[in-house]
Amino acid sequence: MKTIRRFLCLFVFFFFALGRIYAQSSVQRTPNVSDKALITKSTPTINEEPFKNQNANATIAALHKLADDYYAWRNENYPVRSSDAGLHTWDDRLTDYSPAKTAERAQHVHSLLEKVRAIKTDNWPKDERIDWVLLRAQLEEVDFGNRVLKFERTNPQVYASECTNAIFSLLKKEYDTPRKRALAATARLRQMPALLRQGLSNLQNPVKLYAQLAIQSARSIDPLLNKSLIALDVDLAPDEHDELIKARDVALSALHQYADELEKRLPKMVDFAPMGEANYNYYLKHILLLPLDGAQVEMIGRAELARYRALEALLPDPKLADPDPARSASIPPDQASFLKAYESREQEMVSFLKEHNLVTLPDYLGAFQIRQLPEAFKPTSPGGFMNPPGVYDKDPTGFYFIPTYNPQSKNFYIRAAIEDPRPILGHEGIPGHFLQLSIANHLGDEIRRQHEDNVFVEGWALYGEEMLMRTGLYSNNSAAQGQILGLSRYRSARIGVDVNLHTGRWTFDQAVKYFMEAGGLDHEAAEGEAAGAASSPTQKISYIIGKWQIMNLLGRYKDRQGDNFRLGRFHDDLIKNGSLPVSVIEWILLDDPTSIEKALR
Repeated sequence: MKTIRRFLCLFVFFFFALGRIYAQSSVQRTPNVSDKALITKSTPTINEEPFKNQNANATIAALHKLADDYYAWRNENYPVRSSDAGLHTWDDRLTDYSPAKTAERAQHVHSLLEKVRAIKTDNWPKDERIDWVLLRAQLEEVDFGNRVLKFERTNPQVYASECTNAIFSLLKKEYDTPRKRALAATARLRQMPALLRQGLSNLQNPVKLYAQLAIQSARSIDPLLNKSLIALDVDLAPDEHDELIKARDVALSALHQYADELEKRLPKMVDFAPMGEANYNYYLKHILLLPLDGAQVEMIGRAELARYRALEALLPDPKLADPDPARSASIPPDQASFLKAYESREQEMVSFLKEHNLVTLPDYLGAFQIRQLPEAFKPTSPGGFMNPPGVYDKDPTGFYFIPTYNPQSKNFYIRAAIEDPRPILGHEGIPGHFLQLSIANHLGDEIRRQHEDNVFVEGWALYGEEMLMRTGLYSNNSAAQGQILGLSRYRSARIGVDVNLHTGRWTFDQAVKYFMEAGGLDHEAAEGEAAGAASSPTQKISYIIGKWQIMNLLGRYKDRQGDNFRLGRFHDDLIKNGSLPVSVIEWILLDDPTSIEKALR
């Protein structure tokens, strides 16, 4: 995911949201005079025009114009993010992290947020008020990163990730000729030494944990630049080839020097810098639009952890919850065979979904492929990650990147994929991230198309795992069923880690220990999970909290539908709205704004 997403780029808080492509949607804008008015407490501190003293229709139009202008501004200012989302206008650029430009961007977003906060929406149609809420949350997320997290100053991963994703986003899809992509890569490689020097200058308050992860990534990028990138060197003229090789070698040297310099500075760095409880709760409510605070989120995590640990114990053989390749009928001999066997099980799952009318698969759905995880992403994504079609992608193909195959690997995801890949396939592919995000790409309402609520994205994928089990895809007491319980158990453990790390109650070592003892993970997986939790605040709560919200909505939806209830219709109604917070989807499907009002109150 990812899925922000979706998952998905990887860990830089306000950069990881993936975009979506233009098309039509079934989203309707119809007034509903019975809606309760949302409460806004913010007062404007800047000029409110063009929103002041206008009728509702004019103000609504101005809101959507502001949103469109913001997305265009964002796409140009974050060119690597744009490439990753399938928009290749600025493939020859890196983000400008000079202090002046960083401050300018922060001020621009804050000014837009103040304008949006100031709008009075009491007399707006329901769907337009929803768009206002969503745009406000999108701007709140970026503003929060600028005000509170300040990753340009604290997180060395920002700069290592920019370099990695700058090249990875040009390689993963054949959106243009190899030559043009190679020329863009050369241009970006040339800019990397200056970017990394700027990063070292910016990092006034670096965090040791983030630095250690950045060091690992910077020292793992060699295969990406030495092997994967050179695959584009097929039609370059001799001088173009020479420039690519020269730029690559200089960039690699700069990345290694960046890692070396960070390593020298490690003794003076703070171990970790939690955001604190007040900021954590602010993020939950104003950005994720959750009607819950951190204490309530943690309580749900503890309850779900207890439930899934007990369900593991109730299996006739509790060891089924821990994947074991030795139980598999066949073990792939090599990487190619492993990826092919993994991918081949997807059609089996698609057939099951169709036969049981569990979800509608649109005609525009592209191919879903399994690929090897690049080394540079392993420090914070030990289990791999989903890379869905981007918001601007013309190519509807999606990928799931899984760690390098090793039959003797202790990695949970490798072991699970050998024994039975279907639970992870259901999460990452169909009906999980790939299906849901592909549908979200086709929304006609641009504000909703651009919204990427990770709680819903991961919640839907995790919900799908258990839904497939309970509707009969996996037999009782099977390895797949055990895997479902094990996956839910450690996702429940993620909540305690995320809340306690970022509110400052736990150290990183305590988080790793909790993943091993409560989540049942091996040490390698536990360290990777804790690193991911530390790098992306609130991301790890998304799975269980999103699933819990969807289950709650399912029960209410079923009661309202009565004899007309059909599970497949619920699924279609749920995911046709895009990657929106469940509190907003409740308002859409049940005409009940209670949860969103509670979040914003």
